[in-house]
Amino acid sequence: MDWARSVAEAQALVGEPELLLLDLGLPDGDGLDLCRSLSSMHPRMRTIMLTARAGEIDVVLGLDAGAVDYVGKPFRLAELLARVRAQLRDRTLTDDAALDRVVVGELVIEPGPRRVSLAGREIDLRPKEFDLLVRLAAAAGSVVHRQVLMTDVWDKHWFGDTKTLDVHIAALRRRLGEAPSEPSRITTVRGVGYRLEADH
Repeated sequence: MDWARSVAEAQALVGEPELLLLDLGLPDGDGLDLCRSLSSMHPRMRTIMLTARAGEIDVVLGLDAGAVDYVGKPFRLAELLARVRAQLRDRTLTDDAALDRVVVGELVIEPGPRRVSLAGREIDLRPKEFDLLVRLAAAAGSVVHRQVLMTDVWDKHWFGDTKTLDVHIAALRRRLGEAPSEPSRITTVRGVGYRLEADH
């Protein structure tokens, strides 16, 4: 485990980190910029952000910068450790998986190499966006309940509300090139969950 107290120290670290705990309150730079930089350098790394800024727009900015989870201060240590364990377990399971590709209309998902393409164009997804799409694709045409998505994609011991799910769905739709005014291949079933349309 390596520690860095500043942007400069973090950028000087070597190796391929599995997980980054990032406090946005850094003395020499913007934690969001650091997250974007490190995420581009280490696309398989999972970042959990720690910050006192926990408004919805702050969460959206953090997830768009490359974080897979966002923990507002103050937080309980047990909760933080549970989220770290969930991320490490999820990465291990994904890395060990040797799954066939999934085809849903023009959408092609390859869980092994973690690739997604739409109509022949490769789509760059964040780790949780990819995991969420894989889970929805496994039940294409059927509604997947919100709590099932939280359990399967995040953690069965998830703490707090499920707003992070809605944020990730919105980000996933954007990365698939969908405008809010257009019919979505990911349908919201209010009060229940989400459905990936099998014939979109």
